Amino acid sequence: MIKTIDRLMQFIEHAGLSARQFDLSIGASNGYTLRMRKNHASIGSDVIENIVKTYPQLNLIWLITGEGEMLNPGIEAIRVNKLPREKELEIERIVTAKIKERQEKELKELLKEVNKEIKKRNEKE
Repeated sequence: MIKTIDRLMQFIEHAGLSARQFDLSIGASNGYTLRMRKNHASIGSDVIENIVKTYPQLNLIWLITGEGEMLNPGIEAIRVNKLPREKELEIERIVTAKIKERQEKELKELLKEVNKEIKKRNEKE
């Protein structure tokens, strides 16, 4: 059975977007759509609201039920892959900075845990 996430992936491909570009465009976390697809999960209603606001050409009935056509007739498609190069670079810079920020935070937490463990072991000796 084809799920909503599968139809969403069809739309993303039709729009000429990467999953990463799509996630950024709707304000979802990086990797959201790929995680949902991998886990065969349902898409949250808040995410569906953002999708419909960002991509009004997408037929909501088709997205949720699979009935009808993918696109609403008469609404011009928004093609994100046609963004100016400077916008694409800005998006990539923001994503890279966010990933780096998250990695640094995780490394700091790991270092704290390692230091606590070393301190515990030293106290036992």
